[in-house]
Amino acid sequence: MMLGLLLARAGVDVVVLEKHADFLRDFRGDTVHPSTLQVLHELGILEAFLQRPHDRVDELTVTVGSEQARIADFRRLGTRCPFIAMVPQWDFLDFLRDHAQAYPGFQLLMRTQARELVRADGRVTGVRAIGPDGPLEIRADLVVGCDGRDSVLRGASGLAVRELRAPIDVMWMRIARRATDPAGSGGRIGAGGFMALIDRGSYWQCAFVIRKGGADALRTRGIEAFRQDLVRLVPQFADRVAAELPSWDAVKLLSVSVDRLQRWWQPGLLFIGDAAHAMSPIGGVGINLAVQDAVATANLLAGPLADARVRDLTPWLARVQQRRLWPTRVIQAVQVAAQDNMIRPLLERTEVPRMPFALKLLNRFALLRAIPAYGVGIGVRPEHVQSPEHLPVQQGASL
Repeated sequence: MMLGLLLARAGVDVVVLEKHADFLRDFRGDTVHPSTLQVLHELGILEAFLQRPHDRVDELTVTVGSEQARIADFRRLGTRCPFIAMVPQWDFLDFLRDHAQAYPGFQLLMRTQARELVRADGRVTGVRAIGPDGPLEIRADLVVGCDGRDSVLRGASGLAVRELRAPIDVMWMRIARRATDPAGSGGRIGAGGFMALIDRGSYWQCAFVIRKGGADALRTRGIEAFRQDLVRLVPQFADRVAAELPSWDAVKLLSVSVDRLQRWWQPGLLFIGDAAHAMSPIGGVGINLAVQDAVATANLLAGPLADARVRDLTPWLARVQQRRLWPTRVIQAVQVAAQDNMIRPLLERTEVPRMPFALKLLNRFALLRAIPAYGVGIGVRPEHVQSPEHLPVQQGASL
């Protein structure tokens, strides 16, 4: 959606396919980081976005046993918005769609799923899809696969995938928030358990981390045993978990994978976001990294796509990967290291751990909290909007 907005803004004809009838999904990433808010500012739509209901996260904390540490302070970032905006993903997508539809070259097809790639003369020339009225074929100068970690188009492309280690899975759930609960998002670490808590105002969005493939064993123990695990980590939930989690239907499994395509493109085809590089939920950076991919793609491709004289986009597709591969590698390496050296040992402990020395330093020295805040909120190689608005075109190319 972000790429569609940027390219339509630059005068390129764009068709975005969405397989569902709406954007209403639960348990998806709802964090809009300072890097993405900066992009909205550069597009001139930040103030309109902030007028929508949202919650602010100014800092992150972690509780280890009975000790709490402040570990990231976004207020120390020198960005337009030094905070994380908590917005349901469907609201964010609706917002981007509304602004994209202001450009005549933008078209959104709901209830339309791409199923196959169309090829001719050694390149991808479009997609075959299923829509509300049946099969259809869409021809395009470029197809961009943005269909997530389970990308249908990625499978159809035959491109090689490099699998990285992912020793964890995550159980997602909602727990009602009471007025007496302490405010602020963060983590809870206890004996053999780790849970991230995101303060959504009226409820907590909770991510309970488990060993890879451990969901079946957890379910075998029963929902009551699971509730007790949660209460041991977050005692304040004791008065509500039975009502909030009456059965396993209220708990959603995220099977964590960390991988990336060895090559993100073929002639006429490009992958970005989770379709190019599936991220761990650690740091909540996946959506914002995908937005950075979209900005870089538009910066590099808006001109060639709008220029009828350009017949071969391949050099620019390779440049997108060259631009975005390094930050992807760095972030995935950090995530894998955190999984292997921090999260997995925590899951194997039977006693309550002590506060690590590094977290004690972050808690004691406020300036140090800007470092993790930058890593989470801005990230590696942030992108800035360079694609033009209303780029003059003779014959609009299509995406």
